[in-house]
Amino acid sequence: MIDALTLDQMRVFAAVAETGSFRAGAGRLRRAQSAVSHAIARMEGELGVALFDRAGHRPVLTHEGQALLSNVRDILLRVDAMRARARGMGEGVELELALVVDTLFPIAWVAQALNVMRSRYPAVAVRLAVEPLGGPLSGLLDRRYGVGITVGEHFRSPQIAVQALAAVEVVAVAAASHPLAASIAPLQMADLASHLQIVLADPSSLTPGQDFGVLSPQTCRVNTQDTKHQLILAGVGWGRLPAWQVERDLAEGRLVRLAASALGRDSLLASEAYLAHRVDAPPGPAARTFCQALAAAARR
Repeated sequence: MIDALTLDQMRVFAAVAETGSFRAGAGRLRRAQSAVSHAIARMEGELGVALFDRAGHRPVLTHEGQALLSNVRDILLRVDAMRARARGMGEGVELELALVVDTLFPIAWVAQALNVMRSRYPAVAVRLAVEPLGGPLSGLLDRRYGVGITVGEHFRSPQIAVQALAAVEVVAVAAASHPLAASIAPLQMADLASHLQIVLADPSSLTPGQDFGVLSPQTCRVNTQDTKHQLILAGVGWGRLPAWQVERDLAEGRLVRLAASALGRDSLLASEAYLAHRVDAPPGPAARTFCQALAAAARR
């Protein structure tokens, strides 16, 4: 009977499916392998289907097991979220706000929100990291941070709740001394491909072999936005930078926009920024205050 299923059985099933063996699943759960095998057998009996094919050296999910695994994961995620919400209702103010911010997001808005949070909770310590691409999502999934700000649609997970904040614009630029900056006619893809593009490397393991916004076969990969900014200013190559970061450089003529329709209208591309946290770890009082202040800063 399905009513006889337990959350414990579901957690055992998910652990074995994710680790690939009864032994590894038992290790993750810190249980005896026999107890794990028994729990799976009980679950299979109650459901009336085989979840694993045990004919080989390692158990392999059956078609039924694969189909039911998504349901089990969804149930466990919802239960964990409910428990976390209940736990948060009874907890006091957190000792630390661990925050990770996408490198494209305006840090001035973050500073405004931190000032608001600190005015109400001065004893709360702050730990802030700025990371590109998959860095914020990876940090949330690994529980290194409690609140994150992500930019774009490439990095999502059902374990992470998001709330839209504001659009963030990036602009394709080159130094005024760069050959691309001298072009009067609209630049073509071949023009861009003939010059070095400065791009950010993903510090996470979420995008092996993938590139985002890379248009030139010639690339210089860097690990920080400030390094990318300085290399572009020095004329080493061209690249995309946040509009808020290069506003003064453009106004004072150190950088110029690249006139190429392949780089977006007026060389601008807009991406949505999101507040993010783990579904099973909702923000505490200080983090909620920070999030509300950040949303207000973004609206302004």
